[in-house]
Amino acid sequence: MEKSVKKAFNRSLLISIITLAWPTMLQELLQTAVQYIDTAMVGSLGTAATAAVGATTTINWLVNSTVSAVGVGFLALISQAYGAGNKDLAKRASSQAVLLTIISGVFFTALCLSLSPFVPVWMQVEPDIRNMAAMYFFVLYSPMLFRAMIIIFGTVLRAVGDTKTPMIVGVVVNIVNVALNFVLIYPTRTVEVFGFDLTLFGAGWGVEGAAAASAIAFVFGGIAITVRYFRHPEVSPKGQSFKFDKSILKPCFKVAFPNALQRFGTCMGYVAFAAMVNSLGEVSTAAHTIANTVESAFYIPGYGMQAAAATLAGNALGARDKDKIKALCRMLIIIEVLLMIISGGLLFIFAPSMMTLFSKDALVIALGSQVLRMVALTEPFFGFSIIVEGMMQGMGKTVMPFVANILGMWGVRILGTFLCTQVLGYGLVSAWGCMILHNLLLFVMFAAYLVSGRYNPLNKKSPKIKNCN
Repeated sequence: MEKSVKKAFNRSLLISIITLAWPTMLQELLQTAVQYIDTAMVGSLGTAATAAVGATTTINWLVNSTVSAVGVGFLALISQAYGAGNKDLAKRASSQAVLLTIISGVFFTALCLSLSPFVPVWMQVEPDIRNMAAMYFFVLYSPMLFRAMIIIFGTVLRAVGDTKTPMIVGVVVNIVNVALNFVLIYPTRTVEVFGFDLTLFGAGWGVEGAAAASAIAFVFGGIAITVRYFRHPEVSPKGQSFKFDKSILKPCFKVAFPNALQRFGTCMGYVAFAAMVNSLGEVSTAAHTIANTVESAFYIPGYGMQAAAATLAGNALGARDKDKIKALCRMLIIIEVLLMIISGGLLFIFAPSMMTLFSKDALVIALGSQVLRMVALTEPFFGFSIIVEGMMQGMGKTVMPFVANILGMWGVRILGTFLCTQVLGYGLVSAWGCMILHNLLLFVMFAAYLVSGRYNPLNKKSPKIKNCN
């Protein structure tokens, strides 16, 4: 009898994981597909255009991840409230999420636009493409408020198990982005369709057109997810106060602040890492940019499962279900590692083919293929870390991931890359080698934390249940 109950429980848990994970995976897949299309379209303009767009990518990560940290704070609180059946608390928190979305959106809009001329200089972009990179960054971040809506409102919806709405909004954003790319990047041209000449209008804005297409798409997405957010039965903020509520913001801040420091610290590391890569020349910058784009597709299983892990772990903690947390952890890790083994294997096999989608430069293709095959071997280890960190985010434990990520980023990746590229004169391969060592260190640290049992606030070994840190 006990076996059959356990089997049914695991089957139910597996269905919950799949139900929550697949929309996020599909959303990530579509987003990556659009990123591929963007990169290919910009790549058709030449290596300089690819380098100009790629040079500011890490700053994009820095801004987006800082806003995402705000969402993580609300995810932990709302997922636990939802698991405990406290819908009133979930809705009160959702109104505070609206307040923080407006504040963060306006703040980062002003910050990014004012700093856009300086970003390419800080990133050591080659002088002849700095203006192009600066204009791309300026246009891309003009609608930052709408981007904040997509990020934070999407996270809150996932906290109550709604992963389909963010997915649908992501589809809208991607369709608008791709459609406008064709119009805004290229000039008016004539193409042959079924033997007939067809004239296609084009603005011919090049790199700026790619940025404008993305910006307009973000506006559509921000409006769409806000409408759904205010109509959602579980988290609609209608009727709630939009004044600062310390009882809500304090626990959210307690979770979000370490996560924000982690994201800020690691993204600053990405900036430093990219700056050192950019200093290696145009070929290395282009190979690094394209390889990052290619690799992102193979992280989709990891981050899709992480979203499910965060939501389900938060719900289980809210329900005070210790057995469910343990079963969830076991099942998520098994599924994740298997998926990442498959993903890493495909990346290793098809690395050269993927590189040729975005560049015709033989040197760029060869260099990018080499570093992609290196990192493909470590995908399962990275996937393990993603799952454990996702569960800890849902349960409000963000201090340990902060320490682990900062130590790995600055103690291994940045220091190692500086010594290899700036002191010893090695190239891009050595930089990616340091990145791989960083990922392996995270695996060791998260594995040790998992085995110790401290990841679970309900374990006797972790007495500070209230603080979860």
